[in-house]
Amino acid sequence: MSKIFYIMGKSASGKDKIYGILSSMEELELNRLILYTTRPIRYGEVDGKQYYFVDEERFQKFQREGKIIESRSYDTVHGVWTYFTADDGQMDLENQDYIAIGTLESYIKMKDYYGEEKVCPVYIEVENGERLKRALKREGKQETPKYQEMCRRFLADEEDFSEEKIENAGIRKRFENIDLDKCVREIAEYINSEK
Repeated sequence: MSKIFYIMGKSASGKDKIYGILSSMEELELNRLILYTTRPIRYGEVDGKQYYFVDEERFQKFQREGKIIESRSYDTVHGVWTYFTADDGQMDLENQDYIAIGTLESYIKMKDYYGEEKVCPVYIEVENGERLKRALKREGKQETPKYQEMCRRFLADEEDFSEEKIENAGIRKRFENIDLDKCVREIAEYINSEK
């Protein structure tokens, strides 16, 4: 049975980097499920790699067509940014395994849509002080750093990824990202054991 391995964690936990490494490991044979966002593209990102970067009009078109699996909008200091997964024909769950990235909320909606047996959680953890250092370093590299938005995301994560919500989502296994190589090895072993 094919599966979707769903990467999630608080901001600056390293989930994007881990997602990129795992999706490029040929031996895992994972296809990327690319999510959509209306937020502006960040320095170093590529459309169709991290996300499909679209405007509000395209999001509304998907909604009218009934193709939205899950969506979440954030009222940022720069306006409303929406992230979403669309049933756009990019997945073949009969024959392929996939890797995706998102939030705890989107993971739950993906489970509801595809079935719990098809969606495997991969929850990444990093101590809060370390996450904050990483977030500051990453934001400082942007052409126009958005420190207010970085702080909003950091604080929102405390509620979005509360222990109660993690438990209610059925997440029992966590991967600590202190040593990136070790964390990736542990996740790769988990993926192979779940296939």
